[in-house]
Amino acid sequence: MIQINNLSFGYDKKKLLYEGLSLNIEPGSIYGLLGKNGAGKSTLLKNMIGLLFPTKGSIAVNGFTPKKRLPSFLETIYFIPEEVYVPPLTVSNYMKLFSPFYPHFDEAKFATYLEQLDVKDKGKLNTLSFGQQKKFIIAFALACNTKVLLLDEPTNGLDIPSKIRFRKLISAVFSEDKMIFISTHQIRDLDNLIDKVIIVDNGQLLLNASISDIADKLCFKSVGSIAG
Repeated sequence: MIQINNLSFGYDKKKLLYEGLSLNIEPGSIYGLLGKNGAGKSTLLKNMIGLLFPTKGSIAVNGFTPKKRLPSFLETIYFIPEEVYVPPLTVSNYMKLFSPFYPHFDEAKFATYLEQLDVKDKGKLNTLSFGQQKKFIIAFALACNTKVLLLDEPTNGLDIPSKIRFRKLISAVFSEDKMIFISTHQIRDLDNLIDKVIIVDNGQLLLNASISDIADKLCFKSVGSIAG
């Protein structure tokens, strides 16, 4: 569970991006964090992982305080930034170097995810295209089998077939004890994937609702307009 209580944050102390934001995020759902570019989506994710710190208020992720960056916290959460970085390592060497940080890493599933995302295991990772690098990181993140997965604009740089594979894979690996949080400004890329929507704009929470609740309200309004 992610608990955000009265959070304030700003890159400039005189101009806050978030002020008094409160939000509870429960496991068992795939969340879509929506908003235009510059709305504060990436900033919110980085506060959740402990790369940025609130100026006021608090964040707790499964009982941990992210800014402390404890190993026991980091092994339960994986964050994929919009701009990924891969070192000049082979797939095998990358796995050997980084998988020990994640006790539930599954090597067999990693190989399966790479195949499903059509990632070519050829040479060093930094020689791959940006889209291939991103798919590699997605496959690795899913193989880490963390309780919380934060993805910032994960479909940027992916072609249409890769976006379809991404949606299918996320749906397949999701389980009720996990929380997947996907930030995007391209809502079509999350079509039929997310079940809850959070919308932020100019640091304000505009909406926090399930897809079913939104559909019910739209249906009710449509029926009402017809009846009227």
